Amino acid sequence: MSVPEEIKKRVQKLREVIRYHEYLYYVKNSPEITDEEFDALFDELVSLENQYPELITPDSPTQRVGGAPLEEFPPYRHTLPMLSLSKCNTVQEFLDFDSRVRRELGVDTVDYMCEAKLDGVAMELVYRDGHLVVGATRGDGVVGEDVTPNVKTIRSIPLVLLLDSPPPVVEVRGEVIMPISEFNRWNKEQEEKGEQTLANPRNAAAGSLRQLDPSITASRPLDAMFYALGIVEGMEFSTHREELEFIESCGLKVVPWRKYCKNEQEVIEFFHEVESLRDKIDVGLDGVVIKLNRLDYQRRLGELSRSPRWAIAWKFAPAEVTTQLLEIVNQVGRTGQITPVAILSPVSVAGVIVRRASLHNEFEIIERDIRIGDTVVVRRAGDVIPEVVRAVKELRTGNEKPYVKPETCPVCKSPLVREEGGRVVRCPNISCPAQVTESIIHFASKAGMDIEGLGDKLIAKLIEEKLIRDPADIYYLKLEQLLPLERMGEKLASNIISAIERSKKTSLPKLLYALGIRNVGEHIAELLSNHFGTIDNIKDATVEELTSIPEIGPTIAESVYNFFHNEKNLRLLHKLFAAGVEYEPVTREEKPQPLAGKTFVFTGALSSLTRSEAEAMVKRLGGKATSSVSKKTDFVVVGENPGSKYKKAITLGVKTITEKEFLQMIEKTPPRQNAK
Repeated sequence: MSVPEEIKKRVQKLREVIRYHEYLYYVKNSPEITDEEFDALFDELVSLENQYPELITPDSPTQRVGGAPLEEFPPYRHTLPMLSLSKCNTVQEFLDFDSRVRRELGVDTVDYMCEAKLDGVAMELVYRDGHLVVGATRGDGVVGEDVTPNVKTIRSIPLVLLLDSPPPVVEVRGEVIMPISEFNRWNKEQEEKGEQTLANPRNAAAGSLRQLDPSITASRPLDAMFYALGIVEGMEFSTHREELEFIESCGLKVVPWRKYCKNEQEVIEFFHEVESLRDKIDVGLDGVVIKLNRLDYQRRLGELSRSPRWAIAWKFAPAEVTTQLLEIVNQVGRTGQITPVAILSPVSVAGVIVRRASLHNEFEIIERDIRIGDTVVVRRAGDVIPEVVRAVKELRTGNEKPYVKPETCPVCKSPLVREEGGRVVRCPNISCPAQVTESIIHFASKAGMDIEGLGDKLIAKLIEEKLIRDPADIYYLKLEQLLPLERMGEKLASNIISAIERSKKTSLPKLLYALGIRNVGEHIAELLSNHFGTIDNIKDATVEELTSIPEIGPTIAESVYNFFHNEKNLRLLHKLFAAGVEYEPVTREEKPQPLAGKTFVFTGALSSLTRSEAEAMVKRLGGKATSSVSKKTDFVVVGENPGSKYKKAITLGVKTITEKEFLQMIEKTPPRQNAK
């Protein structure tokens, strides 16, 4: 049966009106009609689409929620890399950046576009002929995950751009965020249900965006704001300010806390203005992003391998508040390390309710004289991890109690071992239930085997029910074993079994990290994988072979060697591979080594990268970075305010070069790319 023409026109009109009012409500925060009036329009559209299903299109407002759960997220390669930003923390560091920019451009003054730095999850939208076709995470900056079905559930993201004649392709970059008030409400609900809470709004946004079932993402209060363009076919811009105006004209929400600054002094004023807002608005902010406004200047300065030279993120100092320390509990980690944790009277820190905070180790508690019952200063280190800074001793009443060092493990009661002068305390029992639990949680984590749905509480329950005793047991779980567990429906159990099955195919770095080898994080796992290529090669490596790899010292080498010479660990590996876990061996590519045989020393402050980044760059390109100047040194790289190394280089006749000359040695300027 053909659809009457008047019905087609009515459906089209309803979609246009609904999109307009969604834009006013979710983007501009200035609705023109009541919720009841909007619902009536939406219900009419749903009714007509149900009556005439052939009229349903992917970009209809009714299609934001729905679709079958995904098996996994496909990879998405960004047309232009999404770069990260160099950082500064003080007025002087920003002025050094400004000075370097003006010096290299050969101008007396530059103008900037500044915007509040959102504490969210970076993402890219791709519109073709005005229609949203891709929503992808940043990933490693080159390849992200295609999470389009989930992105479409975020109401502030238009499915169709509000342009009469949209360009053929528009790529927009921004952040997915969860408002602080919604995050606190969600955490409170999780607590009441006895479920795990999240540390901060950014984690909540990231977790929501990566749900395999779009309807779960749709139930989460996500928002999105945008600040950059990728490719825009058929259009050219002269300034970043023009780019932001274009993004806003598309119907997308641009970061509202932004300002055009004519010079460095106006940037400093804007930074302090935004800093004063951080506790008054409902969005997590962690600094101000400062970008050169003129795009021709951006192109002239170019980029380093990871970050643009024309932008910088000026980070806020951590916010500090006071509250009462109610109790100190000792927590057992996966390596047996005992960490004292402060139980606090709940307090809001940078908009997030904090109830627990790290005390690092018993040595620091005693050294700083922190007592149970004290009023303490709390902050979120890096605006993420809560920590106790100090006790406010002037407010003591005399009822405070000193911390008593534990002598036995709080879980298995084994006598504790103190290392490194008492700063590290461990439970030596590798069968300690707490260590087993934490090691399995680490194994299943996103950075490890990435087993979706296998969270902390479920792992603890599986151990309690004696269904798993080590990480490999996960791969022997059956659907019928999960179904009797509390709050476990057939659909959830099936999804978990599917996620376990998917995780069997992994990469060597992820497997190495998942194994929980002491001192081996994601970066070291990458280094080992790239150097040795297979588990067997790593297992056969000597300590000397391990320490020959740049960035791997004796401590890490001993940890790796000891892990692969422990019978229990070898049995675990055999059990994993027998269950079907497999990885792709890493083929070692022969990369250009332009600095092979050259020795570098760095002195003075570098403006575009840190000392450790520069030294790592030298090592990656085949050179050697040392801390002292000798006749064997090939180059001394001289930054601002160089020290005695510079004088020694002059005395010995060693060649000195500027930071700019060093950068010219190692890479050519790539085409302009966008940064977070």
